Amino acid sequence: MEENNFRAGFVAIVGRPNAGKSTFINAVVGQKIAGVSGVAQTTRTRITAIYTDDEAQIIFLDTPGMHKPVDKLGEHMMRAATDSIKDADAILLVVDAAERFGAGEHFILKLLSPLAVPVVLALNKTDLVTDAELLSRIDEYRRKRDFAAVVPVSAQNGTNVTDLLAELKKLLPPGRPYYPEDYITDQPERLIAAEMIREKVLKNTRDEVPHAVAVEIAEMKKRGKKMFVRGIIYVEQESQKGIVIGKKGALLKAIGEAARSDIEKLVGSAVYLDLWVKVKKDWRKKDGAIKDFGLGG
Repeated sequence: MEENNFRAGFVAIVGRPNAGKSTFINAVVGQKIAGVSGVAQTTRTRITAIYTDDEAQIIFLDTPGMHKPVDKLGEHMMRAATDSIKDADAILLVVDAAERFGAGEHFILKLLSPLAVPVVLALNKTDLVTDAELLSRIDEYRRKRDFAAVVPVSAQNGTNVTDLLAELKKLLPPGRPYYPEDYITDQPERLIAAEMIREKVLKNTRDEVPHAVAVEIAEMKKRGKKMFVRGIIYVEQESQKGIVIGKKGALLKAIGEAARSDIEKLVGSAVYLDLWVKVKKDWRKKDGAIKDFGLGG
């Protein structure tokens, strides 16, 4: 690491819900720190991921998907996204290459238009489109605004991720690293563990349940050689509680087994995961409840 040529700075990742921002983050750092699911708006708060090599340190601010809010939680998510932009040396706009430019993309570009911060466009999920479709998407976006760079990628497969990192490095100011080179996030383990549990709930439920779910880690401490984790899954209605628990507790057991595996990789030891499901009625509409879950800014 040559300090004289080293670059370090902040890159805010923005895009519509489910564009693949969290998948990209996990691919870059080589470990799951952001929740990934097929459900839009998986990320609810700003996750900081840190990538370091011999040339640069990129501090990624992974934001909730940009969208027009419909409740208090949505308002918080938009604040988290716009606050990240203010802190950034560059912005990485991630779009789904399989989706045509629409109202959501127009909404985001309008938010970015007054900013002087350079924007790099990543057309993600290139494995889902033909070359002709990809070229059409690139041309479509280039007509909308000038980008510092346009890079087609597949975060899922790792295609062109190195090329995208190289473009982002060029936009960072010279300087010393902000974090030790072995850091991959500044988020506490409790927050990441909660997101891992919530991700499994999202993957195992459908309809009205996913967006009504919040997870709190009530206890996380070492007991002998095992890490004891007590997580509380909150829903908004009694009917949702029954869905998450499942028949004879089968779904909750499956959620716990899948989440425990991820948490064990996170903490580097065996984990005893104790999960409970509770009802907090209409919590997404209440500022106090949102803050209690660590989503208040």
